[in-house]
Amino acid sequence: MRRLALLFLAGAAIAGFAPWVASADPGPSRPAAKAAARRSVNDKGTMRQCTERGGKTACRRVAVFQGHNAAQATLRSDPLDRPSGDIWIFAENLGEEFHGNIYKPDGSFDDAALAKLDDMWRDTKTGDVRAVRAELYEHLSRICDRFPDHRVDLVSGFRFHERDSSRHFHASAMDIRIKGISIRELYNFSQTLDVGVDSEGALGIGIYPTSQFIHVDFRAPGEPSYRWTDWSGHDGGKKPRTQPARKPVS
Repeated sequence: MRRLALLFLAGAAIAGFAPWVASADPGPSRPAAKAAARRSVNDKGTMRQCTERGGKTACRRVAVFQGHNAAQATLRSDPLDRPSGDIWIFAENLGEEFHGNIYKPDGSFDDAALAKLDDMWRDTKTGDVRAVRAELYEHLSRICDRFPDHRVDLVSGFRFHERDSSRHFHASAMDIRIKGISIRELYNFSQTLDVGVDSEGALGIGIYPTSQFIHVDFRAPGEPSYRWTDWSGHDGGKKPRTQPARKPVS
């Protein structure tokens, strides 16, 4: 059904009609995040981070990438509530917007809605489309439920040319932000959605302070929950991370 829906969407686009998408003006570019520290990344995967307090500057070297498995005690112990299914999202690189529900009135998934979201998750370099894990969309709906009347901005979805350890490559990840909501608040709420590997719902959640977005992915079976902070910036910034993580983390 999702394949048919994608074919229908492709035909609709040719005809100049797309019932589920409203082209949106992306508006002015997002202001650069205010730098809390001056950073200088070296080839050892560390950076110089300086902060100012009381007119004095203190500097130290910290890892550009800091990651760890999430402790079981920090994971959600009770089952997740079913989300409303409502999603309001804008794909920054495509200028496309979806505002609808992933469920039909009978509670089953709406294949046409999922297909439209899959299309918005497409690789922006190649145009390739993959069927994204529906559980990821359900988590996105929970985020929308938590921040009603706020549009979620999609920074990146499926990436075909990403390394195969990346959840982006496996169409089970999203990089997102919400205007007016701090990435720390968004990151903290996303962690409450992680029920862990024992419940087959382990999540990878990362925060990117330099680029001002968070990453959320649905882990493969058997993969533990994972958390990280990456100061390098989107797509590795000017200098890519020189010490790749040992786990699929982004």
